[in-house]
Amino acid sequence: MNDKKQKAFQFVDEHRDEMVSLWEEVVSMESGPHEKQGINKVADRFKQILDKEGAASRLVEFENAGSMLIAELGERKSQPGVIFMGHMDTACPAGAIAERPFTIKDGIAYGPGVLDMKGGIVAAIYAIKALKSAGYDSRSLKVLLAGDEEVLHAHSNAPEIFIEEAKGYAAAFNVETGFVDNGIVVGRKGVARIMLEVKGVAAHAGNDPENGRSAILEMAHKIIAVQNLTDWEKGISFNVGVMQGGTTSTAVPDYAKIYIDVRYKNPDDLPDIIKQIEDVAAKVYVEGTAATVTFMDGIKPMKTTDGVMQLFEIVKKAYEENGFGTPYAKRVGGGSDSAYTVLAGVPTVCAMGVKGGRNHSPEEYAIVDSLFERAKLMIDCVLKLDSL
Repeated sequence: MNDKKQKAFQFVDEHRDEMVSLWEEVVSMESGPHEKQGINKVADRFKQILDKEGAASRLVEFENAGSMLIAELGERKSQPGVIFMGHMDTACPAGAIAERPFTIKDGIAYGPGVLDMKGGIVAAIYAIKALKSAGYDSRSLKVLLAGDEEVLHAHSNAPEIFIEEAKGYAAAFNVETGFVDNGIVVGRKGVARIMLEVKGVAAHAGNDPENGRSAILEMAHKIIAVQNLTDWEKGISFNVGVMQGGTTSTAVPDYAKIYIDVRYKNPDDLPDIIKQIEDVAAKVYVEGTAATVTFMDGIKPMKTTDGVMQLFEIVKKAYEENGFGTPYAKRVGGGSDSAYTVLAGVPTVCAMGVKGGRNHSPEEYAIVDSLFERAKLMIDCVLKLDSL
């Protein structure tokens, strides 16, 4: 074990209690998808820690979204820097912390966002602190933390900021949810959320039904048509997850809407996906109804580039040399901001955060020891970049 690695690993071992304490502190901050004030509180706390390490940091504020934290440590040298990235918001509703406070039982941590993804951010911050304590100065280390990933950046331009801030960097580690099977994510599908609305003609269901034009009946045809757009061979799936319409059973409904979730592999497929839904909207089944389509928001796919796979090999080598197990390259259907660093030309690996499961549910959990393991994994990966 080289000297810097040994010193950095020792730093992690000596600060285990401190790491868990910070983990508990930030999990205990309410920062659900619509809790702007709480997300900003988390951002302020992480900024305070990084500033103390000598980072040049700033917060990018948005009117209707949590702030984005950007921080960089070390001078930019001939070798391009390394990015640690993630998001500070959780998918947990307001009040979840009171119901499920941070607890540890038999080596497992529980609480809202404990896995997705506050544990991963703590691991990344302590990887940075450990590298700094060991005298590492070969590359600058940059932190990019979004405040609204769980709502697909519906009210911010965080994707554009990720791309701009990442350009020219050597590698990015996204500390998203880690997998207990040691899968390291090298590819993700994109996500598109689309609203389809139908307007009909209201009428009394008993006295005047023949003059009504049911928006719900029209929508029923369209739901089947949308679901049938799924193309498993291309890796494109359509899911009507929400349907709303009507006000009372005694009236022919004059309005209905659905929200459609689309998952896709190729960024170039999005225009055609929208066109397909627009074609469904244009076809009329119930005369006298009309439909409109609105693209709501989304996250682009994370492409599996040669650079991504080369970085995965570094992770794999660090994993195995340190006895952390045998990782494998994993491709998943859930989106993440790794898409944007890859679009910026930066090799990126995802799911480098603490390991656990059941995120986005009341049973969310994380393995405590993985907090320290993942910090060490990222330390060794950064050091290995210099040996290439």
